[in-house]
Amino acid sequence: MTKNNASIYSALAANLLIAVTKFIAGGFTNSSAMISEGIHSMVDTINQVLLLYGLKRSKKAPDSSRPFGYGKELYFWSFIVSILIFGLGGGISIYQGIQHMIEPEPISNPLVNYAVLGLCIVFEGWSLSVAIKEFNKVRNGMNWWQTIIKSKDPSSFLVLFEDGAAVMGLLIVLVFMLIGHNFDLDYMDGLASVLVGLLLVFVSAILARESRSLLMGEGIAPETKEKIRLLTEQDQTVVSVSNVMSTYQSPEEVLLMIMVVFKPEMDTEDITGAITRIREIIKKEFPFIRFVIIQPAEN
Repeated sequence: MTKNNASIYSALAANLLIAVTKFIAGGFTNSSAMISEGIHSMVDTINQVLLLYGLKRSKKAPDSSRPFGYGKELYFWSFIVSILIFGLGGGISIYQGIQHMIEPEPISNPLVNYAVLGLCIVFEGWSLSVAIKEFNKVRNGMNWWQTIIKSKDPSSFLVLFEDGAAVMGLLIVLVFMLIGHNFDLDYMDGLASVLVGLLLVFVSAILARESRSLLMGEGIAPETKEKIRLLTEQDQTVVSVSNVMSTYQSPEEVLLMIMVVFKPEMDTEDITGAITRIREIIKKEFPFIRFVIIQPAEN
């Protein structure tokens, strides 16, 4: 198990066990909120499997049909995960909650739910602590939101958001179940399910936004582009750099294209040598830039 996958494996193990427990408790006590939480955990389990599959596919070596590799498989499956959270997690929870608010039913044996919720909070809290620990390794002094916006590895923040939403969802269910039980308000169980669903919809919207941006082709940071431009223009054969274009193929691989204006007296052999020299300098300075295309341009 790699360090990058540690949070995914821990979340997968926790969610699988918790989902089964929640479904049993929900069916035994007739609680829509517990059933919704079971759906939430099952969706999270499926999501972790898809993330692991996406990570494995993204490591596949380039071939004739994918000369730049399969790195964007991770971005694709991360986007699918965000959609699943919205559709299966959020949508079904909201539907279940509304049904039980329209026709509320008393919860039998609520102590079973309390015990299950307590255990789930402990397990989900452990999984969240692992996700936070792994996420903190890539922050480099930035705050959480800046790290999420700038991160090119969706697996690092997807699990963090899922586990955070899971803990918050459990706390919502626990609070509303206590209120409903102590004040004989049967509809509170359904209301808790709706709130959990809305929480998942909110989380999925953020994750879908970030995953879509990566899938559509995010480029390198402006400051990195400026450094590349300066490095290129330091070569004695270069007049100027007219454009720097890039896209992330995977969290560790960037495709870079530079439009360079060379001195007019340069012949083909000189330009070819300059291109090779500039490419080596850039790849040495920025190891994550795997593909460098340098195109001569007119002044």
